[in-house]
Amino acid sequence: MKLYFSTWLQNLGIACSIASLFTLFFRITDFAWVTKSVYYIPVFFVILFLLSLVIAEDVRKVFKKMFWYEKRKEKRPIWQVGIGFIFFLSQIGVIMVFSTGLTHLTLGGMPLFFVIAFMNAFMMTVIYEEIFHRKERVNNVSQ
Repeated sequence: MKLYFSTWLQNLGIACSIASLFTLFFRITDFAWVTKSVYYIPVFFVILFLLSLVIAEDVRKVFKKMFWYEKRKEKRPIWQVGIGFIFFLSQIGVIMVFSTGLTHLTLGGMPLFFVIAFMNAFMMTVIYEEIFHRKERVNNVSQ
Protein backbone atom coordinates (compact mmCIF):
# COMPACT_ATOMS: atom_id res chain seq x y z
CA MET A 1 0.00 0.00 0.00
CA LYS A 2 2.86 2.37 0.86
CA LEU A 3 4.54 1.74 -2.48
CA TYR A 4 1.31 2.47 -4.36
CA PHE A 5 0.77 5.72 -2.44
CA SER A 6 4.41 6.71 -3.00
CA THR A 7 4.11 6.14 -6.75
CA TRP A 8 0.78 7.98 -6.84
CA LEU A 9 2.32 10.95 -5.00
CA GLN A 10 5.25 11.06 -7.44
CA ASN A 11 2.91 10.88 -10.45
CA LEU A 12 0.75 13.65 -8.99
CA GLY A 13 3.81 15.89 -8.59
CA ILE A 14 4.99 15.15 -12.13
CA ALA A 15 1.54 15.88 -13.55
CA CYS A 16 1.32 19.14 -11.62
CA SER A 17 4.78 20.18 -12.85
CA ILE A 18 4.00 19.39 -16.47
CA ALA A 19 0.62 21.13 -16.42
CA SER A 20 1.82 24.25 -14.64
CA LEU A 21 4.97 24.69 -16.74
CA PHE A 22 3.09 24.29 -20.03
CA THR A 23 0.39 26.69 -18.81
CA LEU A 24 3.11 29.18 -17.93
CA PHE A 25 4.78 28.80 -21.35
CA PHE A 26 1.49 29.42 -23.13
CA ARG A 27 0.69 32.38 -20.86
CA ILE A 28 3.88 34.25 -21.83
CA THR A 29 3.48 33.70 -25.59
CA ASP A 30 1.03 35.04 -28.14
CA PHE A 31 -1.27 32.13 -27.27
CA ALA A 32 -2.17 33.56 -23.86
CA TRP A 33 -5.84 33.41 -24.85
CA VAL A 34 -5.63 29.62 -24.35
CA THR A 35 -5.07 30.08 -20.62
CA LYS A 36 -8.38 31.76 -19.79
CA SER A 37 -9.39 31.30 -16.17
CA VAL A 38 -12.63 30.30 -14.50
CA TYR A 39 -12.66 31.31 -10.81
CA TYR A 40 -8.89 32.02 -11.07
CA ILE A 41 -8.14 28.46 -12.23
CA PRO A 42 -6.82 28.26 -15.80
CA VAL A 43 -8.94 25.82 -17.80
CA PHE A 44 -5.86 24.89 -19.84
CA PHE A 45 -4.10 23.88 -16.59
CA VAL A 46 -6.95 21.57 -15.59
CA ILE A 47 -7.03 19.89 -19.01
CA LEU A 48 -3.24 19.48 -19.08
CA PHE A 49 -3.22 18.20 -15.50
CA LEU A 50 -5.70 15.45 -16.35
CA LEU A 51 -3.75 14.53 -19.49
CA SER A 52 -0.48 14.62 -17.56
CA LEU A 53 -1.85 12.19 -14.98
CA VAL A 54 -2.20 9.67 -17.79
CA ILE A 55 1.43 10.01 -18.94
CA ALA A 56 3.09 10.70 -15.56
CA GLU A 57 3.87 7.02 -14.92
CA ASP A 58 5.60 6.73 -18.29
CA VAL A 59 7.57 9.93 -17.69
CA ARG A 60 8.72 8.59 -14.32
CA LYS A 61 9.81 5.29 -15.87
CA VAL A 62 11.69 7.07 -18.67
CA PHE A 63 13.67 9.08 -16.14
CA LYS A 64 14.44 5.93 -14.18
CA LYS A 65 15.84 4.34 -17.35
CA MET A 66 17.67 7.49 -18.38
CA PHE A 67 19.55 7.66 -15.06
CA TRP A 68 20.08 3.86 -14.86
CA TYR A 69 18.19 3.69 -11.59
CA GLU A 70 17.73 -0.09 -11.61
CA LYS A 71 21.43 -0.72 -12.33
CA ARG A 72 22.72 1.35 -9.42
CA LYS A 73 23.95 -0.41 -6.30
CA GLU A 74 23.09 2.56 -4.09
CA LYS A 75 19.68 3.86 -5.25
CA ARG A 76 18.98 6.18 -2.34
CA PRO A 77 20.82 9.34 -3.52
CA ILE A 78 19.22 9.37 -6.97
CA TRP A 79 15.64 8.93 -5.73
CA GLN A 80 16.18 11.63 -3.11
CA VAL A 81 17.28 14.05 -5.81
CA GLY A 82 14.37 12.95 -8.01
CA ILE A 83 11.75 13.36 -5.31
CA GLY A 84 13.21 16.71 -4.27
CA PHE A 85 13.17 17.91 -7.87
CA ILE A 86 9.54 16.84 -8.31
CA PHE A 87 8.55 18.73 -5.15
CA PHE A 88 10.59 21.79 -6.20
CA LEU A 89 9.18 21.98 -9.74
CA SER A 90 5.61 21.46 -8.51
CA GLN A 91 5.88 24.36 -6.08
CA ILE A 92 7.55 26.67 -8.61
CA GLY A 93 4.94 25.83 -11.24
CA VAL A 94 1.99 26.38 -8.92
CA ILE A 95 3.35 29.77 -7.79
CA MET A 96 4.01 30.85 -11.39
CA VAL A 97 0.51 29.89 -12.52
CA PHE A 98 -1.69 30.69 -9.53
CA SER A 99 0.17 33.37 -7.53
CA THR A 100 2.24 35.46 -9.91
CA GLY A 101 2.21 38.33 -7.40
CA LEU A 102 4.58 36.35 -5.19
CA THR A 103 7.21 36.17 -7.94
CA HIS A 104 8.26 39.81 -7.46
CA LEU A 105 9.53 39.45 -3.89
CA THR A 106 13.30 39.00 -3.65
CA LEU A 107 15.83 37.99 -1.03
CA GLY A 108 19.22 39.47 -1.83
CA GLY A 109 18.42 39.54 -5.55
CA MET A 110 17.07 35.99 -5.76
CA PRO A 111 13.31 35.49 -6.11
CA LEU A 112 11.96 34.57 -2.69
CA PHE A 113 9.66 31.87 -4.04
CA PHE A 114 12.74 29.95 -5.32
CA VAL A 115 14.29 30.04 -1.85
CA ILE A 116 11.10 28.95 -0.13
CA ALA A 117 10.42 26.24 -2.74
CA PHE A 118 13.95 24.88 -2.27
CA MET A 119 13.61 24.78 1.52
CA ASN A 120 10.17 23.18 1.26
CA ALA A 121 11.44 20.60 -1.23
CA PHE A 122 14.26 19.68 1.12
CA MET A 123 11.91 19.30 4.09
CA MET A 124 9.34 17.39 2.03
CA THR A 125 12.07 15.01 0.83
CA VAL A 126 13.10 14.29 4.41
CA ILE A 127 9.48 13.72 5.43
CA TYR A 128 8.91 11.56 2.35
CA GLU A 129 11.93 9.43 3.25
CA GLU A 130 10.74 9.00 6.83
CA ILE A 131 7.30 7.88 5.67
CA PHE A 132 8.12 5.66 2.70
CA HIS A 133 11.73 4.47 3.10
CA ARG A 134 12.22 4.13 6.85
CA LYS A 135 12.17 0.31 6.88
CA GLU A 136 14.56 0.16 3.93
CA ARG A 137 17.02 2.43 5.72
CA VAL A 138 16.77 0.50 9.02
CA ASN A 139 17.46 -2.78 7.23
CA ASN A 140 20.53 -1.35 5.47
CA VAL A 141 21.99 -0.02 8.73
CA SER A 142 21.54 -3.33 10.58
CA GLN A 143 23.32 -5.35 7.90
